[in-house]
Amino acid sequence: MTRRDIVVHANPDVLAAAAAARLVTRLVDVQAAGRVPRLVLTGGGIGIALLEHLASGPAHDAVDWRHVDFYWGDERFLPPGDPERNETQARAALLDHLPVDPERVYPMGADTGTGPAGAEEAAQAYADLLAGQARPEDHGPVPTFDITLLGMGGEGHTASVFPHSPAVYETERTVVAVHGCPKPPPTRVSLTLPAIRRSTEVWILATGDAKAAAVALALGGAGEVAIPVAGATGTRRTLWLLDRTAAAKLPRDLGPPVA
Repeated sequence: MTRRDIVVHANPDVLAAAAAARLVTRLVDVQAAGRVPRLVLTGGGIGIALLEHLASGPAHDAVDWRHVDFYWGDERFLPPGDPERNETQARAALLDHLPVDPERVYPMGADTGTGPAGAEEAAQAYADLLAGQARPEDHGPVPTFDITLLGMGGEGHTASVFPHSPAVYETERTVVAVHGCPKPPPTRVSLTLPAIRRSTEVWILATGDAKAAAVALALGGAGEVAIPVAGATGTRRTLWLLDRTAAAKLPRDLGPPVA
C-alpha cells in the first residue's frame, strides 16, 4: 500500500526550491542503483518553477542528465513550439540548459493542422510509445515511472483528468485525448489515472488558497470521480508538496508543521 507524506512549505518559491533539491537527491539515488531514472514532468506555474530551480541550483550537476528519461503527464494539444505547451515551457525552464540526450526526451504529440481530431491519434501514438518503452519487469503497458510530478486544479483535476469527465472513468487505456476541457485550451492529451498509478512515487504540488478546498477533500478521502487528484497515487509513495495557503483547510491531524 502506498505511503502518503505531506510536506508544507512557507510559500511557493520555497516549495519549488525544496522540491528541486528533493528531486536531485531522488534522481541521484536511482542512478546510484544502476538504473536510468524515468521522470514524468508536469506544467503549470509551480511545476515550471520547480524546473527553473532545478536548472539554476548548484546541486543539479550531481545528476547525469544524459541518462534520464523524460516523459509528460499531459499536454495542451497546440502547434509545435506554442508557448502554452508544457513541452515548450519545460524546454525553456530546464531541458535546454542541461546536457540531456534528445533520444530520451519523449514529448506528447502536437497539433500539426489536424485540429481536435488529431488529439486521438496523438494519444494513441503516446500510448504505443509507452508500451514500447515498458520492459518485462514493468508488468504492464507503461514503464514503471520512478517519479511522476503532478499539479492540480482548484476543482481537483490533475494532469488533464477533470472531475466527472470521460477520462476519469477510464480503466484500460493509458493515454487519452481530452475534449471540451473546462479551462483553455479545450483539447489536450493526458495520461490516465491507471497509468499514473504505475509510478513508484507520485509527487503532487499545490499552492494557493484556490487549491485549499480540493486538497482537503482529496486528503480527506474524496473519491477520484469528483476529485481526480485523489486517485493519483504511487505504488510506494504519494508525496503532497503544499504551501501554507494550499494546506490551510487540512484538519489538524493532516496538517504537518511548515518546513
